[in-house]
Order: sequence, then structure tokens, then C-alpha cells
Amino acid sequence: MPNAAPGSGNIRIIEADSRQTVRDFLHLPERIYADDPAWVAPLLLEQKQRVFHNTPLFAHCAIARWVAYRDGAPIGRITAQLDELQPPLDGGAVGYFGMLEAVDDRSVFEALFDTAQGWLRERGAAWIRGPYNLSINEEIGLLVENFDEPPFIMMGHAPRYYQAHIEALGFGGVKNLLTYKVRPDFVAPEVMEKLATRARRQVTVRPFNRKAKAAEFEAMRDIFNDAWSENWGFVPFTREEFAEVAKTLTLLLPDDYIQVAEIDGRPVAFITALPNINELIGDLRGRLFPFGWAKLLWRLKVKGPRSTRVALMGVRKEYQHSRLGPTLAFLVIDAVRKEMSRRGVEMVEMGWILEDNDGMRHIIEAIGSDIYKRYRVYQKKL
Repeated sequence: MPNAAPGSGNIRIIEADSRQTVRDFLHLPERIYADDPAWVAPLLLEQKQRVFHNTPLFAHCAIARWVAYRDGAPIGRITAQLDELQPPLDGGAVGYFGMLEAVDDRSVFEALFDTAQGWLRERGAAWIRGPYNLSINEEIGLLVENFDEPPFIMMGHAPRYYQAHIEALGFGGVKNLLTYKVRPDFVAPEVMEKLATRARRQVTVRPFNRKAKAAEFEAMRDIFNDAWSENWGFVPFTREEFAEVAKTLTLLLPDDYIQVAEIDGRPVAFITALPNINELIGDLRGRLFPFGWAKLLWRLKVKGPRSTRVALMGVRKEYQHSRLGPTLAFLVIDAVRKEMSRRGVEMVEMGWILEDNDGMRHIIEAIGSDIYKRYRVYQKKL
């Protein structure tokens, strides 16, 4: 139902639960980024599925979606989420905000956040954190550095003014996330090559086995949940959520873009590189019909993107604080980068990486990678 947020003047906040409001929610970014050459329109079909019909996530995460209107025109949008798998903070539940887009107007931001915060308070949340689009295992963080280059697949973009408006509402940065860029034909440091040569006596690195894909994906999920379990903000992938990820990976990836490290036949580390479809869809304006599907499939299968993103990676926790831990990470990185280079990939984005994850940053920087973009997660007490 429509409502006017306190102090919002003629701004009306309406829940996105009708055909028109859903359409306005999905198409609003076209207005916000109309003059931004770095923005890449996401595929509308994928956005609608993820935000409105994400059954695996919604099994444990309540969500509400709103659109802000002025004089009948959409001028902003936001979501609020409360995930029962998110650990509490200082005894209180942590809620999220996400999918934020709005015109450069402080009152619009105030109206949107008043609505999202009110919804979370009513459900017992003590904190609000974001942006999460829609969970920590999807697209998170507000872009705060390098607005001039397009985002890679599953990474966000934002106007410069978002940061000031969010901070003016009392939010403080709680974590910075980094992405790195590196050429796949990098020359590894000699010390890493020596460690890798020694480790290969006990470690086998192999590509994804499509014939046993169910077992392979379950092993990857298990490694990821174990590897990240003590990291900030961790929420585990459920089997159902990872099954949805697996569908995407099966469609998009050649088998050698997933590399698995094994010790005595047991998977202990993996890496996944995603073709950067943002490189291929810029002219589709988010639309796959009537001819977008054909263009995208041809570009994926025939032309192929010249950039990729390492989006998923993990080393089992039992090895992370041993000499073998960094070596396992390097071995899977080295294996996948050779395959990407063979396929003509010229640039790889790695991330996101927590800014205080010194171990992983050291490995990535040692192979000649430079920080590409910085994203920030904000938090506020309700």
C-alpha cells in the first residue's frame, strides 16, 4: 500500500508488489545512469528472478521492496532484508538494505531509508547493514573508488553522490572490499613456484568433472562454507542456493574455468572464474528479447569475452594457517589463469577481498595484481 514517509514532502513510497511497481523498480536504473558511460544495464530477466522470485534465498530471508515516486514518476527504490542465518550483533538482529537507486536528492534517500528501517525495526532488527543485493553471497558493497570503468560481472556500480547521502543519514563504513585486476599471463614469484613444485608431490589440481557435477558442486559448497566460516559477515550457502549458482555456472563456464585441488583424492580447495558477460551485454540495454539471447549466446560461444572475474574461491580451514594454505590458493589460481590465457583472456578481476584479509591480499599482490575498485559496506544502529 502507498504511504508518505515523514518529512518527505510530496514523495510517496509504494511497495513494489504490482505489475507497474515491479516494472518501475526494475527500470529505474535506466534513468539514474542515463548519462553514465561506465554503467552496464543488468539483464532484466535475471534481475526480476533474483529480486522477486529468489525461492532458495527467500526460504530463510524475509524481504520487502519499495519504489519512491514524485508526481507519479519513479525516483528511487530500496529493499530491506532480514536473514535468519545472519548471526546477531551485540545481541541484536542485523537487517540489510539493498538494491538502492535514487536521484540526487537527500529527501528521497531519507524517505527510502525511513521506510526500510521502519520495516526492519518492526521485525526486531537492532542494526541495518548494506548495501546487500541481496545477500553477502551475491553482490554487496557501495562503490566508493573508480567510478570511470565498467563493473565486472556480479559487481555493483553507483553514482558518486550515493556515498555522501548514505553517510549523512548516520551510516558508518564497517568494511571495505577490494577488487584487483591482473593479466593472466603474469610471471609468478620464484618462491611461489618453488613451493608449488614441492606441493605437487601431494596435491593434484584438476578441472571440474561435469560427469559428476552434483558431487562436484556439493564439494565446492562444502569447501566454501568451511573456508569462509570465520570471516566477517559470513552466512553459509544452503544446498538450494548453491544449486541455483550451479545452474548459472553450468551454462556459462567451460569446465576448465573451475579448478579443484585434491589431497589423497579429497577436494581441499577450488577456484571459479566467470566470463565477464558485462563486456558482452552493454548494447542490449538489459533486454534479451527479441534478439538479445541470440547475440549473447553468439558472443559467449564464438567471440568470447576477453575478461573474466574470479568470483568464488576457498581453501579448507584446516590448511589456512599452514605453509600449504597459501600454496593451495596459488595452485588453483595458477591452474585457472593458464586456461584463461589459452582462451585469449586478457584481463582478470579478482574479488571481492576484505581489505583486512592480509593473507589473501599478499598472495594476489605477489602475482602483480593491482587494486582496481573499492566498495564499502555501511552499518547503523537502529
